Amino acid sequence: MLTFIARRAMLAAITIWALSLLSFLIIQLPPGDFVDTYVQELFAGSWASGGASQVSDALEETLREQFGLNQPFFVQYGKWAWKMVQGDFGQSLEFQKPVADVVRERLLMTIILAGTTALLAWGLSIPIGIYSAVRQHSIEDYAFTFIGFMGLAVPDFLLALWLLWITFSYFPDHSIGGLFSPEYLEAPWSLARVWDLISHLWIAAFVVGTAGTAALIRVMRANLLDELHKPYVVTARAKGLPEWKLILKYPVRLALNPLVSTLGYLLPVLMSGSVIVSVVLSLPTEGPLLLRALLAEDLFVSATIVLLLGALTVIGTLLSDILLGILDPRIRMG
Repeated sequence: MLTFIARRAMLAAITIWALSLLSFLIIQLPPGDFVDTYVQELFAGSWASGGASQVSDALEETLREQFGLNQPFFVQYGKWAWKMVQGDFGQSLEFQKPVADVVRERLLMTIILAGTTALLAWGLSIPIGIYSAVRQHSIEDYAFTFIGFMGLAVPDFLLALWLLWITFSYFPDHSIGGLFSPEYLEAPWSLARVWDLISHLWIAAFVVGTAGTAALIRVMRANLLDELHKPYVVTARAKGLPEWKLILKYPVRLALNPLVSTLGYLLPVLMSGSVIVSVVLSLPTEGPLLLRALLAEDLFVSATIVLLLGALTVIGTLLSDILLGILDPRIRMG
């Protein structure tokens, strides 16, 4: 098992290095850079105020030299990668502050929201999937199937807009936008602020995790149905093993493999796939920050967040490999 983990960890380190190179390259592929965007904003501001409408080429060159954007790609990447190894992710071009400070402000909220959504999705999908498989073709099974298809069909942002409309129409004194009430936005951490976060968090987790929960229910039900019809289940039932023990000890354990294998994609999908929902609900997560950085062509913020998403995918895949090895000895033997 230790050899299995060491081999996976070595591959994970190599993959993260490759991701750092690809993320830095992809961000620079579109034409233009932050200076072009910045100059356009200066031009628009000067035009609106009736001032000078031209920005000299010398100013553009000065800005590119100041931000290091006039250097070749590999020189920029080398400096960024060397600083990154030392814990310095560079300077945000838009915010004019260290990238670590910009990302750190939203990373905690992103992890809390993603973790809560994952717990909600797994906590609902596994027991519902087991119940639907055991009670196949029952009224409850059909009801859960209908709810699951509805969860897959309704976009998350549409559900967010619907909840906002209900809140504004019937509960004007309570807002579901954001993760904090206005009085706790800049307040220091306390029990009151934590409780306020919890009171807002469950709604955001429900909206973000609806589609994922519905998909996991279908996967769990289908895999468990496949296991329940295998000969070893029939043999164990014929020997008089209690039904609940039979189902939980063997078929459920094997049916969890596909769910565990998707663990590596869960957190990045929750972080990047809920950008529209985060914008609609005004959630202070990494998704809207990445969108803003890409629009402003803030190179170092964009590359850092993309690398972070890739690293989380690799780390999640490593964890899923280890969990699969624990659940299924056949994977360790392979």
